[in-house]
Amino acid sequence: MAFDYVFPIDVLVQALKYRHKLALAGFFADMLRIPKGFDLIVPMPLHPLRLSERGFNQAVEIARPLAAAAGLPMALAGLARVRNTPAQASLGRAERAANMRGAFNCTLQLEGMAVMVVDDVMTTGASLNEVARCLKARGAARVENLVVARTPAPH
Repeated sequence: MAFDYVFPIDVLVQALKYRHKLALAGFFADMLRIPKGFDLIVPMPLHPLRLSERGFNQAVEIARPLAAAAGLPMALAGLARVRNTPAQASLGRAERAANMRGAFNCTLQLEGMAVMVVDDVMTTGASLNEVARCLKARGAARVENLVVARTPAPH
């Protein structure tokens, strides 16, 4: 994680996602580093309907320069969001994990691999946890998450 999801980072992330300020993806990638010891980078997938609405996947745009800088392959296929779940931001903490169950499908062959999942924002980690569960079910030995920003814990 590079930042807390507070001003001005929250405004910048929203500009990337909702106002198509794609240059911000490069800025965010510059603020992150993939540690040594990983075999594959996987961006958090969007459901096809959300992807068609937005026109791009912000996690892919952030992961692309990270993968290039680390000299690692990036899986653009093989992990899919198969349920069009309500946006996590609209749900309470307890609802988020239930919302994500069964939301992803993985067809990648990951036996023994160390996989880095890249996303823009993490709140409770429900989406990232479900993706990690899915990747481990396909043989990943280790799954870690790299996010631009983390929502601060409630006080």
